[in-house]
Amino acid sequence: MSPETVLSTGQQALQIIIALTLVMLVPALLTGLLVSMFQAATQINEQTLSFIPKLLVTFITLLFAGPWMLSLITDFTSRLMHDIPYLIG
Repeated sequence: MSPETVLSTGQQALQIIIALTLVMLVPALLTGLLVSMFQAATQINEQTLSFIPKLLVTFITLLFAGPWMLSLITDFTSRLMHDIPYLIG
């Protein structure tokens, strides 16, 4: 197994991890920003107010993007398992 194949496999894994985390984090961050702007406009200083909308958006995102995320992970894993004989020797 050459260092190039290890780096290539690691790079692919990191790209998948970044894609999966961005899918979940970006909607939650945008929701938090909108709630913070609402709180600043109305001068409501309740820290727990942004928790429920972020939680709902995260669950809705997981509901819609979950099948894509699962297929991405399973495709990468099956491709990695299929390539094990080629990676070893």
